[in-house]
Amino acid sequence: MGSGELEPGQLLPSMRELAVRLGVNPNTVAAAYRTLRERGVIETDGRRGSRVRPRPATTGREYIRVDVPEGTRDLTGGNPDPALLPPLAPALAAAAEQGDREPVLYGDALVEPELARIARAELTADGVPDGPVAVTSGSLDAVERVLAAHLRPGDAVAVEDPGWGGLLDLVPALGLRTVPVEVDDEGPLPEAVGRALVGGARALVVTDRAQNPTGAAVTAPRARALRSVLEGHPETLLIEDDHGYKIVDQPLHPLAGTTHSWAVVRSAAKAYGPDLRLAVLTGDPVTVDRVRGRQRLGPGWVSRLLQRAVVRLWADGAVDGRAVAAAYGRRRDALIAALARRGVAAHGRSGMNVWIPVPDETGAVARLLHAGWAVAPGARFRTSAPPGIRITVSSLAEDERDDEIERLADAVAAAIGPAPARRYG
Repeated sequence: MGSGELEPGQLLPSMRELAVRLGVNPNTVAAAYRTLRERGVIETDGRRGSRVRPRPATTGREYIRVDVPEGTRDLTGGNPDPALLPPLAPALAAAAEQGDREPVLYGDALVEPELARIARAELTADGVPDGPVAVTSGSLDAVERVLAAHLRPGDAVAVEDPGWGGLLDLVPALGLRTVPVEVDDEGPLPEAVGRALVGGARALVVTDRAQNPTGAAVTAPRARALRSVLEGHPETLLIEDDHGYKIVDQPLHPLAGTTHSWAVVRSAAKAYGPDLRLAVLTGDPVTVDRVRGRQRLGPGWVSRLLQRAVVRLWADGAVDGRAVAAAYGRRRDALIAALARRGVAAHGRSGMNVWIPVPDETGAVARLLHAGWAVAPGARFRTSAPPGIRITVSSLAEDERDDEIERLADAVAAAIGPAPARRYG
């Protein structure tokens, strides 16, 4: 494989066949295949055998990116609007003062008690079942720890397609297999989830709101349908990502509690700043206990100084979630409406991104770049879903005197042409 003699996607011989060909014990070949799988070089799909992965599992999708020339409007990043982020200095200073009075030492609690209390109260108010609270270094850290706590290399994970590029990279990096699940504006399609679980997927990851890249948000009817599917597969590990907390106005419709093993993750990144590497995780007692136990053997805990700063931000009401959600909503809705007037279908029910299906992804990105607009190629976010582009709206001008959104819609329409509305999964 390193020499290039084996092509990406090429089927490898069975372990027994290769053992005979090489004249070695089959256990030796099995150990070699296991090492290659764990390193993300090959992937195994049950009786269908093992294949060379299209690219190394540790090669992140960020390599599928647009180099933005100087003077080009950059709408690729997926970042929040800095103007909507709260000042951190007062909260950090208050946390530091508390740390001087009450220093955190080895052996102290991993979770700031007040953070756990507030987080648990808000989760309960949103219908999330009762469960212990852990703190991780962001959403992806939480998802990784939960997957590692329950699954083994070679297990399959059902993921949204299109979906979060970080998750699509993480799953194979853990030696796991991705099973793409179609989504629409209301979240994962129940029939697609059912097929994935019947096909052997041991875990399902769902974005409740502000789905990246499509903006999908799970509705009450869709949640009921998904819970019905999951009830038939109670051994499924369910992970819900609510990274849109405090930046969306759609209510949460959790699926948690439908299966024996579950986790719900809430990140501070989008509402309070990406550099606040903190997420709250709750779940069934076994899952949270395993996450905490493994965390103790690594970083130990997420800084209580940082946790105390987040508590202060929450207590002070530093982020007006409704106002932030409304600001992003105005920009999304304005762009989607402007595109619709030009015959271009687009999606974005929540969050800060708009997803636009396109017939030719590479061509659309290149033509928009030539016109002075940098957008994210859909290949960063999809496995088998049709082509698309993602536009982050957080930095678009809201001033009616600035026609930036209209100019962007003109450029998109010229780059891709009118396209009929269609499911994007």
